[in-house]
Amino acid sequence: MGTVERNEAATAGDAAHLTVRQSPEALDHDIPAQRAGTGPAGRVTAEEQPYYRPLWVEESAPRRRMPDPVRTAAVRAVLIIAVTLMQAMVAFLCTLAGSWLAFPMVLSSVASTVAATWAALDVWVTRQVWNQRNGVVSVPSSTARALRRERRKTRRQARAAQRAQARIRRRGGAGQLSHP
Repeated sequence: MGTVERNEAATAGDAAHLTVRQSPEALDHDIPAQRAGTGPAGRVTAEEQPYYRPLWVEESAPRRRMPDPVRTAAVRAVLIIAVTLMQAMVAFLCTLAGSWLAFPMVLSSVASTVAATWAALDVWVTRQVWNQRNGVVSVPSSTARALRRERRKTRRQARAAQRAQARIRRRGGAGQLSHP
């Protein structure tokens, strides 16, 4: 079953769920109320069984996947930041314990903090560079789209000029006023 069928089934199920309403006589969820169309001893027939919603409904991703260079930089940054936080915690605990390892850990934590800041900036810069080079496809007024259109137009004109030159050469120079 594809995503479209699942969404349609979920929508149809939600409509069925909305049509089943609790009787006004039933004040408590545990006490079943006698409804019209119920079977003997107040049992609910198969047509009136309440619809139970699934635990979750799959929805399509709201955003596009990150480009590979940006994702790589983000993973690298997360790993560096995690190591930095662990180093800071070890440095703090060593300081509380009065260990000789406290001073080297504090120094390495400072160096790791600089590296983590650099890694976070690298994610931002990589994302900006990727957007500038490849353009944001979803924005209609994207400058990258206009640049690509201009490049395609110049390539088409260059190919047309090459075809015209090849045609002239095949004819043996016919059509030219002077031979170079």
